[in-house]
Amino acid sequence: MRDLNELQNKIGYEFKDGSLLDLALTHSSYANEHDLDCNERLEYLGDAVLDLCISCYLYNNSHYDEGGLSKTRAKAVCEEALNVYAEKINLSSYLLLGNGEEHSGGRKRPAIIADAFEAMLGAILLDDSFEAVYKVVEKIVLPFFDVVVKFKDYKSIFQEKVQADRRTLHYEIVKETGPANDKSYEAVVFMDDILMGRGEGRSKKEAEQNAAKEALKKEAHN
Repeated sequence: MRDLNELQNKIGYEFKDGSLLDLALTHSSYANEHDLDCNERLEYLGDAVLDLCISCYLYNNSHYDEGGLSKTRAKAVCEEALNVYAEKINLSSYLLLGNGEEHSGGRKRPAIIADAFEAMLGAILLDDSFEAVYKVVEKIVLPFFDVVVKFKDYKSIFQEKVQADRRTLHYEIVKETGPANDKSYEAVVFMDDILMGRGEGRSKKEAEQNAAKEALKKEAHN
């Protein structure tokens, strides 16, 4: 049985409205089975507030120019980084998943875990304030900052190369396969109107990263 008091101790924040934390941990598969709301709207909010937290931290603690700030922030908030933070508090063990998602390995799926982590931060924002979120970020994100900023963010690297040539990029999800609880995605990336790369992943973000990675490989061989 999951102990949400234990989770709150780990993050150093106690919810005034415990239903917000429950909502943050409720995946759409569980919500659909039990006619409840899911965490997707909170994830949207958490994504934005985490961006702001990392932006404030970098502005106050680094001397990067605008490009360096954006590049470093992107690494700190990518799906791979979110899973590092979530793993340290064992967030996946507190998730509410539908039966199908549970039995297909959803508790280990990076996209689900990353979304729940962002949703938890969104819930803290609604429960209290930006300052409260920042304190949690200081406790469970910033200690691993030096680790995650070493991750390769292929989208940012490719964006830099393209901007230097004054070209434009855009990504498209061209295929979704599998049932709702076990989807795979295929993404493509265009430079202007030229198809540069194609990639697959268990989330849209992962598929886009792999498309950018393929595009960079092509560029290196040209």
